[in-house]
Amino acid sequence: MMDNKLIYIADDDEKICSIIKSFLTSEGFGVESFNDGQSILDAFYKKPCDMLIIDVLMPEMDGYALCSAIRETSSVPIIIISAKDSELDKITGLTLGSDDYLTKPFSPLELIARVKSTFRRIALDQTMKNENNYLSISDITLFPDTKYAEYQGNKIHLTLMEFDLLLYLAKNRNKAVSREELLNKIWGFETEAETRATDDMIKRIRKKLTDADSKLRIETVWGFGFKILEKDKDS
Repeated sequence: MMDNKLIYIADDDEKICSIIKSFLTSEGFGVESFNDGQSILDAFYKKPCDMLIIDVLMPEMDGYALCSAIRETSSVPIIIISAKDSELDKITGLTLGSDDYLTKPFSPLELIARVKSTFRRIALDQTMKNENNYLSISDITLFPDTKYAEYQGNKIHLTLMEFDLLLYLAKNRNKAVSREELLNKIWGFETEAETRATDDMIKRIRKKLTDADSKLRIETVWGFGFKILEKDKDS
């Protein structure tokens, strides 16, 4: 199942790149490594890969900016590996679009396990939907078991975190949900600090809903958070 998967890795530490590449290739993955953010972004535009594993602190373009740039055009899975291990660092990485965040020093075997788990989840998304467990809101249908979202039978390509956020808002339809509640319920971060960490992810979800021609809209409750206003499919 993992054969023929191409993974791009980027870290300004060549030793770390070499270690990650060695473990990935031993598992049958194709791997290309880069030492700065701009190089991996240029390579991705020329030849998209199946996953990116990136550091945060890199020359030319850091991992956060790279993550945001990739998410403008693709839902390819992204795993961040970084020595930046504060709660805010992890929140930032996840809300900018990464699917996972692993802090240094890390076990290469744990990284491999996370890579395989991510690909298994994607394969499941592509091959099955649990028709007995779904939530419909406006013209969107969400399948929690497989993290699958669709509009009129067509898949909406959401990352895992984007799906969880949209699902949580959908379950709380017509109710304002604070940014702090989203951080706690979706990412599991306990914080009282004021943050707009969820805003970038909301923007990406809105764009994907608009691109799909969905009537579902997420409203900003200024100074508080967000809410979904459910509308009739034909309205």
